[in-house]
Amino acid sequence: MTDTATATPAASVHEDGSLERLTIDTIRTLSMDAVQKANSGHPGTPMALAPVGYTLWSQFLRTDPGKPDWPNRDRFVLSVGHASMLLYSLLHLAGVEEIDRDGKKTGKPAISLQDIENFRQLGSKTPGHPEYRHTTGVETTTGPLGAGCGNSVGMAIAERWLAARYNQDGFPVFDHDVYVLCGDGDMMEGVSAEAASLAGHLKLSNLCWIYDSNHISIEGGTDLAFDEDVGARFEAYGWHVLHVDDANDTKAVAAAIQSFRDTDDRPTMIVVHSVIGWGSPKAGSEKAHGEPLGEDNIRATKKAYGWPEDKSFYVPEGVAAHFHDAIADRGVALREEWEAMFGRYKAAHPALAAEIAAMLANELPEGWDSEIPTFEADAKGIASRDAGGKVLNAIVKKVPYLVGGSADLAPSTKTDIKGAPSFEPGNYGAPNLHFGVREHGMGAVVNGMTLSHLRAYGSTFLVFLDYMRPPVRLAAIMELPSIFVFTHDSIGVGEDGPTHQPIEHLATMRAIPGLDMIRPGDANETAEAWRAAMTDGDRPTALVLSRQALPTLDRSKYASASGVAKGAYVLASADDPEVILIATGSEVSLAVEAYEKLVANGVKARVVSMPSWYRFELQDHAYKESVLPAAVTARVAIEMAGEIGWDRYVGFKGRTITMSTFGASAPIAKLQDKFGFTVDNVVKIARESMEAK
Repeated sequence: MTDTATATPAASVHEDGSLERLTIDTIRTLSMDAVQKANSGHPGTPMALAPVGYTLWSQFLRTDPGKPDWPNRDRFVLSVGHASMLLYSLLHLAGVEEIDRDGKKTGKPAISLQDIENFRQLGSKTPGHPEYRHTTGVETTTGPLGAGCGNSVGMAIAERWLAARYNQDGFPVFDHDVYVLCGDGDMMEGVSAEAASLAGHLKLSNLCWIYDSNHISIEGGTDLAFDEDVGARFEAYGWHVLHVDDANDTKAVAAAIQSFRDTDDRPTMIVVHSVIGWGSPKAGSEKAHGEPLGEDNIRATKKAYGWPEDKSFYVPEGVAAHFHDAIADRGVALREEWEAMFGRYKAAHPALAAEIAAMLANELPEGWDSEIPTFEADAKGIASRDAGGKVLNAIVKKVPYLVGGSADLAPSTKTDIKGAPSFEPGNYGAPNLHFGVREHGMGAVVNGMTLSHLRAYGSTFLVFLDYMRPPVRLAAIMELPSIFVFTHDSIGVGEDGPTHQPIEHLATMRAIPGLDMIRPGDANETAEAWRAAMTDGDRPTALVLSRQALPTLDRSKYASASGVAKGAYVLASADDPEVILIATGSEVSLAVEAYEKLVANGVKARVVSMPSWYRFELQDHAYKESVLPAAVTARVAIEMAGEIGWDRYVGFKGRTITMSTFGASAPIAKLQDKFGFTVDNVVKIARESMEAK
């Protein structure tokens, strides 16, 4: 049902001289001044939502400005990332203290007034859109609209999972809420719809989206392209929907948030109706949304607020103390109570407490990899997706906070935890998540779970990376150890045809800075790939796995798969090689067969397995030279994917056996013949490379 949160009209918020009014107008004026000085940014939404941000933070948000990484704090996500000055103003006035990557205080404020004056400048702590790790108090990197909404669902899922696993009678270790400020742009993006649908299904009553319905977008009024009843849509998703008719009505905003706090069977959306750039002569215009107001308009706006017209970055006396104390008086006590409770919890439940400590420190339990299987040599072999499933199930036994699932493809991606239940209302402690056919939403949710200290993974077919590249990219920007499992990794998919056969996808992932993409060549390389993904605590990993069976190489004859850790390694080699065959994934065994034929015919060859370009580039020059000697210019790269990038490793005289077209629908053997992925063709191209001048 839809409700309207009502209270006494709050026009007085702009007429009295209260600290509430002064604080709200300080948020507004800091925002407009920062955007004006930068000559870049969006002043309107921070101005319009200042009363909402003030009310949420001062009356409800459970956080401690002096310990901004308190594990049980409420999360605040600014999905409308273009309104970053709202968040920066809140962080500044709240007196949030800066911490470094290790959680240690630096002795500086998270956001100083000088930082606000340096809005959008090189090296500042106030970039154009909020960036996680860059600015203390920013819970996730936002900017691409809808991304923060998706992250918030992951955060809410994580809280429910953590509570189900760790809370004991008398010990509510995890019971925080997740708040989101979102706008019309978020509501238009598909990722928010995917995430909201999942949240409604899961009845995540710890999740509250506050939707700023201001009817303005960059091009003009939203009626140009968007006139649906968003509240009705969210009711259909199973959300509790409330309306606040005036964003300036702080009492109505508070009543709506309290209604969320009282709702325990579904997520809540509060539709707040605002006028963008409230109080500005340009209020409600595209200018108020997407560019500075201009000096004359700022002076007029400040006059309307009863503000000193000639003062910039002005914080009236008492405002910062009022806002900080409103938050800290509640948050410090809650945090201290929590820490005292956790001390008792450690005595009563030491094993669980140790598990929590390791998880929060982004560490793995001792012996976490002790049950990872070793696969015996087998000419028939096993698909790397199947090997990956076996390895995943072995790791989960030792790392219970490794949690995830697939976009409706677990039987195919092999990422289900065997014999374990599904994460559903009433069973939030289960490890198997079902994201539904929502790849973009899944990626955003996985990042949100990872931001909440879980080691989260999501899986789908590699070709559907197209639907979820944005969260993969954002995971890399945030340096999150999210794990993305992509199977059906090549034209080896066969009869499914070109719509399901990825071609350009490996190149697009290799182009993402900070993403470790690993394409293992057999079952033992797959085990090492999972080991690498789990130990990469400061970057995301994409595991790229095959549908078809891959021969399990005889490691007594060929080099150990532990070489995966360095990204590329010499799998087999004659002394002083004349030609180097470089391959990834399913093509490694093809390279080995060609190598054996070349050697049998007197050619001194080498096979290099290169599952991760990213890891190989981290190695020193000496190691790289030992794998790919510069003197050996005859090189062949073999990969069932696009050619882009391989010139880095094969050079001018080298050759590639790659894909320059889309695939076709046919049995895999026919496709291998058609596109040249055969032993005879590899041998032929290797000889041509040796003859190149």
